[in-house]
Amino acid sequence: MQIERGQARRRGHMRSRMLAVLTVVALALLAFALWRVGPAPHIEIEPGLPGIGPRTPLTVRLSEPSRGLGDYRIELVQGERTFDLVEESFRPRPFWAFWGPRELSSQVQLAVGRDSLADLQEGTATIRVVASRAGTWLRRPDPAIAELELPVRLSPPSVQLLSQAVHVRQGGSGLVVYRVGKSSVRDGVQAGDWWFPSFVLPGGAEGARYCLFAAPYDDPNGSGIQLVAHDEVGNEARLSFISTYTSRPPRQATIQLNESFMARVVPEILARSPEVEEQESLLASYLVVNGKLRRINAEALVELSRSSRPEFLWTQPFRQLGNSQVMASFADQRTYMLDGEAVDHQDHLGFDLASYRRAPVEAANRGVVSLARYFGIYGNTVVLDHGGGLMSLYSHLSSIEVEEGQSVEAGQILGRTGQTGLAGGDHLHFSMMVHGLPVNPLEWWDATWVRNRITRQLAGGS
Repeated sequence: MQIERGQARRRGHMRSRMLAVLTVVALALLAFALWRVGPAPHIEIEPGLPGIGPRTPLTVRLSEPSRGLGDYRIELVQGERTFDLVEESFRPRPFWAFWGPRELSSQVQLAVGRDSLADLQEGTATIRVVASRAGTWLRRPDPAIAELELPVRLSPPSVQLLSQAVHVRQGGSGLVVYRVGKSSVRDGVQAGDWWFPSFVLPGGAEGARYCLFAAPYDDPNGSGIQLVAHDEVGNEARLSFISTYTSRPPRQATIQLNESFMARVVPEILARSPEVEEQESLLASYLVVNGKLRRINAEALVELSRSSRPEFLWTQPFRQLGNSQVMASFADQRTYMLDGEAVDHQDHLGFDLASYRRAPVEAANRGVVSLARYFGIYGNTVVLDHGGGLMSLYSHLSSIEVEEGQSVEAGQILGRTGQTGLAGGDHLHFSMMVHGLPVNPLEWWDATWVRNRITRQLAGGS
């Protein structure tokens, strides 16, 4: 009996201990239920522009590396109005689990502005992000909230035309003078895919700008040429300003190719132009040079124009190569023939000027040497910057007698004519370019045109 009573007491003590353990576990679970909430999510709001305009890019990043993200919403608040932008829900890890799936971070990219929120008003607005915290059965903690206040600007910059009349020909140049409002951060002339930036008008009033532009040689009507001004949040003003536009249909020309010509020019160009590779045949290599390398060279000239001085470096009309004859004109549409078949089509964007063999090549006007080296299809080439985005190109030279960065005067010798690059014989390929776009040199050789279309425009805006 005494033994049985001892065993019963031990069983009672064991039940008591088990009950105590279960009570501790229950209390621990209760504590988890009460206290194991997730930390506040980290929120970043990054606008792509310094304010809200027509369409401001916005990036929102959220992260919670413990139990994971729950619900969140992104909204725009302006005055008494709240615009819902984005709402998303995730399932955080349960409070009792230390493993299992969860969403640790999320990134949202959206655009806010007048285009998507028609009732948006000028002034200020707040981007607000509200992200819930992972709770428990008994606790629902307050959400994390991040806010960013931004200015709202919906009015485009003002643009006032100062030029009285602007006349331009297809493939030609023009100059326009105007005044732009203080909110403009980028303004100039848009002509199709071409952008012509403006410069401060020397001696002009506050906000006065001038822009030397070109009518693309392949644009027959000029309807897309406009003054454009942008502010820092993407508002845009557009103004048509062309008084008259004269079309100039391109001429057609045929170039006869032969094996001996290609064998003479292609290997040297390939050897000195790492941008392109030799192909399986001489003709294929020639076509890569005449097409792909031509485009690469054109892009390089556009890039080179970005370093043009803001002021004109010249005062007199430009001059043609002395005692030269024009052998091929501007913007000829060339068809390349081989053995009676058309193998290529390219535009010839300059003048071929023939004089005598190794004739001295003079600077068409005062400027600074921007390029002086072997240059793809053009062979030995010199490019002069005349300021305001205006440049002249001299190519196929047999020798170069100036260096990059050197200032030159009108008439100074730049080199000698030759037949380097894609030249069939000794001559000078001469181009005038406005911000990298080739234009008709005849205008720049014409003193009357320069006086009426350039210098008077500049004087009229001052």
